[in-house]
Amino acid sequence: MKLAILSRNSKLYSTRRLVEAAREHGHSVRVLDPLRCYMRIASDGFSMRYKGKPIAGYHAVIPRIGASITRYGSAVLRQFELMDTFTPNSSDAILRARDKLRCHQLLAAERIGLPTTVFGDNPDDTHDLLSMLGAPPHVIKLNEGTQGAGVMLTEKLSASQGVIEALRGLYANFLVQEYIEEARGADLRCFVVGGRVVAAMKRQAPKGDFRSNLHRGGTAKGVRSSVEEEDVAIRAARVLGLGVAGVDLIRSRRGPLVLEVNASPGLEGIEDATGVDVAGEVVSYLAERVRRRAVKRAASR
Repeated sequence: MKLAILSRNSKLYSTRRLVEAAREHGHSVRVLDPLRCYMRIASDGFSMRYKGKPIAGYHAVIPRIGASITRYGSAVLRQFELMDTFTPNSSDAILRARDKLRCHQLLAAERIGLPTTVFGDNPDDTHDLLSMLGAPPHVIKLNEGTQGAGVMLTEKLSASQGVIEALRGLYANFLVQEYIEEARGADLRCFVVGGRVVAAMKRQAPKGDFRSNLHRGGTAKGVRSSVEEEDVAIRAARVLGLGVAGVDLIRSRRGPLVLEVNASPGLEGIEDATGVDVAGEVVSYLAERVRRRAVKRAASR
């Protein structure tokens, strides 16, 4: 298999591990900076070049596209798709996952559990908007924040209103959610590959914080997820169209609730916490999908 990895930095842990796993499995692999890929789009076909040379012949591409380059990175990935390269996460699936509001709407439509969420635009509606949610504490999230950035906890109604007014003054897109107190600052990251959970870890927020992200000082340990938790994680990834996803769940009195679905989940934290070769699982999944495509095409000739 000839594999491309879209990543701005080949030295990042996740990118390095995917390269190592691909080579260990005997595949050819190259890291491409998506911002150095440029495209020709025409009715007679699609092509792409990288640093002056053609990009062609790749069987699969793994997108490791950061939030800051979502628009251009997804366009590059879409070009790969149009050039008939397999990807576990399509450009449209990544866009669905990156937009928290859209993601929550799609999950709720499939009756997947999640914290109650409200969203509004007009300042005149703030009081009624919050009444739809219920009494504080409230969790306020920027719509496209990552790694716990742009997530705030407000413990009084006046604080919620103040933060909302400030964010609207900055023309920021955000949503407001109920706070699940019984979780006690912990969540569960389920790593989904090809419709199954290959690893899971419990993350715990540091003292004085409610965000469990490892980038915010949280700690992690490998755990065995329940059948119900795995079912929710797999369904969430499937609804968004993601073959590879990090699904963050919170354990509540009403069962597992989805906090977020990450289309470019990091490997370092979960590999360290669980000892699972997650990169190898991703590469094996890709190789099997590429093999199936080849068999199907050969049979149709």
